[in-house]
Amino acid sequence: MAHTHSHSHSTPPASGDNNARRLLFAFGVTAIFMLVEIIGGLVSGSLALLADAGHMFTDAAALLFALLAVNFSRRPPSGRHTFGWMRLTTLAAFVNALALVVITIFIVWEAIIRFRHPQPVGGITMMIIAIAGLIANLLAFWILHRGSEENNLNVRAAALHVLGDLLGSVGAIIAAVVILVTGWTPVDPILSVLVSCLVLRSAWQLLRESVNELLEGAPMALDITALKRHLRREVPEVRDAHHIHVWLVGEKTVMTLHVQVIPPHDHDALLGRIQHFLAHHYDIEHATVQMEYQPCNGPDCLLNAQPSGHVHHHH
Repeated sequence: MAHTHSHSHSTPPASGDNNARRLLFAFGVTAIFMLVEIIGGLVSGSLALLADAGHMFTDAAALLFALLAVNFSRRPPSGRHTFGWMRLTTLAAFVNALALVVITIFIVWEAIIRFRHPQPVGGITMMIIAIAGLIANLLAFWILHRGSEENNLNVRAAALHVLGDLLGSVGAIIAAVVILVTGWTPVDPILSVLVSCLVLRSAWQLLRESVNELLEGAPMALDITALKRHLRREVPEVRDAHHIHVWLVGEKTVMTLHVQVIPPHDHDALLGRIQHFLAHHYDIEHATVQMEYQPCNGPDCLLNAQPSGHVHHHH
């Protein structure tokens, strides 16, 4: 039973600090602007602005959440939390996505009511606030999107929220123009529904990814059958691989597998080659490999060969 671990953390502390600074700044911009929109909405009687303020409120909450998650993920692993707190960021992304879905439903519902009973709207106030909102959102979006942290689910979740807002502000500007020119108020709820659809699409994507990670799913892009074939081809001593488990912790891919090998002269060198193969071809830095000389026999061996519904136990 040879177990070996290679440790390497994908995110250096600097990028974590960078994310935190960005999120904090975006949170500040969003929170301040939310207050402006609430006041503007009350003054102009525009539900669109109030709805957008509600949207911004959840954005501010989402950004605060992401900020807490970034701080938690810095905590070192402990005896109880052996991976540290990396999963918290996934949980935050999941809650974010759910919040987006709820907001979308609320906006659509409100729009239906408004469509039946149009309300008077102060177009000019609405216009000024909507333009200012657009500028604030562009600023926040730019802060979050700058740099290479594209793969951080949380910063992406936050950027999606802000993007939804950005579209909301554009919608509010268009609605304000139409109301000022024609006086036709139903354009306001119509545009809010269109924006909601775009937001919902992003939310759904985020929900899928975060749920996959919370359910210990393998990374979306990884094909385990292909990986087994590739391993046998690259490392001729490997006859078979089974008990393959791959999951994500934060953005780190973690793997355990059993490999049946032809008894090598140099056990550690072969192990090193397998580790290198996984790191080099599949970016799996954290792999635990168990090497075996006998063919695997037992019900568990078929785990990766065919979909089976039973729970198996580690030996």
